[in-house]
Amino acid sequence: MAKPLTDQDRRKQISVRGLAGVENVADLKTNFNRHLHFTLVKDRNVATKRDYYFALANTVRDHLVGRWIRTQQHYYEKDPKKIVSGWQVEEADDWLRYGNPWEKARPEYMRPVHFYGRVEHTADGVKWVDTQVVLALPYDTPVPGYRNNIVNTMRLWSAKAPCDFNLKDFNVGGYIQAVLDRNLAENISRVLYPNDNFFEGKELRLKQEYFVVAATLQDIIRRFKASKFGSTEFVRLDLSTLPNKVAIQLNDTHPALAIPELMRLLVDIEKVPWEKAWDIVIRTCAYTNHTVLPEALERWPVDLFQNLLPRHLEIIYEINRRHLERISKLYPGDTDRISRMSLIEEGDVKKINMAHLCIVGSHAVNGVARIHSDIIKNTVFKDFYEVDPEKFQNKTNGITPRRWLVMCNPGLAEVIAEKIGEDYIRDLDQLKKLLEFVNDDAFIRDVAKIKQENKMKFAAHLEAHYKVKINPSSMFDVQVKRIHEYKRQLLNCLHIITLYNRIKNEPNKPWTPRTIMIGGKAAPGYHTAKMIIKLITSIGDIVNNDPVVGDRLKVIFLENYRVTLAEKIIPAADLSEQISTAGTEASGTGNMKFMLNGALTIGTMDGANVEMAEEAGEENLFIFGMRVHDVEALDKKGYDAVSYYNRVPELKQAVDQIAGGFFSPSQPGLFKDLVNMLMHHDRFKVFADYEDYIRCQERVSALYKNPKEWTKMVIHNIAGCGKFSSDRTISEYAREIWGMEPSLEKIAAPDDPR
Repeated sequence: MAKPLTDQDRRKQISVRGLAGVENVADLKTNFNRHLHFTLVKDRNVATKRDYYFALANTVRDHLVGRWIRTQQHYYEKDPKKIVSGWQVEEADDWLRYGNPWEKARPEYMRPVHFYGRVEHTADGVKWVDTQVVLALPYDTPVPGYRNNIVNTMRLWSAKAPCDFNLKDFNVGGYIQAVLDRNLAENISRVLYPNDNFFEGKELRLKQEYFVVAATLQDIIRRFKASKFGSTEFVRLDLSTLPNKVAIQLNDTHPALAIPELMRLLVDIEKVPWEKAWDIVIRTCAYTNHTVLPEALERWPVDLFQNLLPRHLEIIYEINRRHLERISKLYPGDTDRISRMSLIEEGDVKKINMAHLCIVGSHAVNGVARIHSDIIKNTVFKDFYEVDPEKFQNKTNGITPRRWLVMCNPGLAEVIAEKIGEDYIRDLDQLKKLLEFVNDDAFIRDVAKIKQENKMKFAAHLEAHYKVKINPSSMFDVQVKRIHEYKRQLLNCLHIITLYNRIKNEPNKPWTPRTIMIGGKAAPGYHTAKMIIKLITSIGDIVNNDPVVGDRLKVIFLENYRVTLAEKIIPAADLSEQISTAGTEASGTGNMKFMLNGALTIGTMDGANVEMAEEAGEENLFIFGMRVHDVEALDKKGYDAVSYYNRVPELKQAVDQIAGGFFSPSQPGLFKDLVNMLMHHDRFKVFADYEDYIRCQERVSALYKNPKEWTKMVIHNIAGCGKFSSDRTISEYAREIWGMEPSLEKIAAPDDPR
């Protein structure tokens, strides 16, 4: 058995842990002290933990900056293409309160973004006038590559009012109005995901989407025109070659306004003829769809557009006119098809279908898992696929093994490296070599030992931060993701209640102990999701305080789930819950992270679970429930939840306990709306998969009692993770959508001779 290493020892293993590539530790210490003394004006007698963090951050940033600048030069040279009483309560996260040492403001590249106003059609062209202007201030964050001296840029935008105050009107009323005007402008980048159940929220959300798009596109054109790194002179004036240098990937419909905005810039500002401009837009833009749920596909009211972005509404109408003209020629007389394919949806409130806009204005359309891509071709966007089949592709999502294995689980990363070397960090397909060690007792023990160490660390974290004491030897059964009906946290709740009832009925039976953890956030305006969180916490209050159950079953809701918490829980998980209704989850990436970190999956054949089962072998996952064709057949037949309720006694008991106030004794009717939804309005058919889910969970419990066989299955899963590297995903985007060849080139460091 390998000699056990502390986390500190593992961090010293530069071969695996040396992600930053620090060559000279002495220089690092010198720079740290310099920043502590001269940047922060502190010494070790008065410095706080935050001061030490900033000093270290500035030191690391220094290490990046030279490579950052060198990377940009290289590109130009090469010319490359919170929970209160069980309820979720939103609180402001003032993450910029103390500043952000990783970003660099670029005021010299500030750009104006226009809203409202009116459109004038003149002899000199179309003009958008009398607009309100908000300034977009860019902030650049360096994004280092893996040991290749390349540092790319993530540019974020902050909204700023164009002037602070009008000093001529500096009286009380004028001052207050100036402050209000400034706040309204800067609210655009102040609130993430505003509640869009109300008009003000909808308008702010649309403003945010346009603000980021408009600033970015102006910046893209500025950079395209510049001749070399740092130049302010424009020499590249022929925009017809823009698609050869620029690729715009529309990540869902949120940046869909890039299409009409690029048309506006080309036609109105650059005076490019419409047909030529449209050709440039299509060749530049590509669209990635991330959901098939109708309510998640953005549709903006025309009236809102007319008020906020009047010129863009005109452009969208013209795009739609030309698009429908083409469809009419292809399918003469087919008015139903024309109506289905229009960018404008008629009805009580006329709306713009942003997904349709994305498809029409892009040269490529892709889903993010094979089953998802098939669904958008065969159902959701079937009409568009029939017209332009060559546009549609699949790009299965991936995750980065650097963060989601090497950094968050150094113990497992090192155990793997001892067996197959370190190259798997760059080439995740090499994990297949682990299949040679599936029956290696020493390797099985090492993998199991690392998992237990991670579980003990997370148990300590839970005790410190959640004041909950759990059994580290219990199975850590985890479902962490957005709270949403289609992700079926309610199915998990029904299993918890069923397991609780079984333990109560047979307390002397040798049950497999479980700690069931559910985490995630509900959208601010999503009432049902917030009720699901309250149900989970209420079930936990009853289960966790029942002396008959003891530590054989614990239920924990992980508050404020985020990446930092994910990096702790994922390496500690035994069982990963991926239980969405077949055909509703586009892909998922959490499923891949759990798989790579040695958790077994219980899931439906949905999203990337399908491909995970192919790669690891379906026998090495706990697959249950309806397939997509079963769901479609049930839809045609008609889903009757009440029939399942009447036929399955354990299901009926669990539902009656929720409805009758067993888990909410002080408010017996608290969850009646949830139960009513499950019984009469459940689009995601929770009851239909209940029995198979419970049987599958029984198989999970049985296998967990055999640690060796469990760990062998874990190794099969880790070995099957190669396909799910983001390196593979991005390479496919590059070759098949952006028209460029990925490079493994390592460029010279700033201090290397060139």
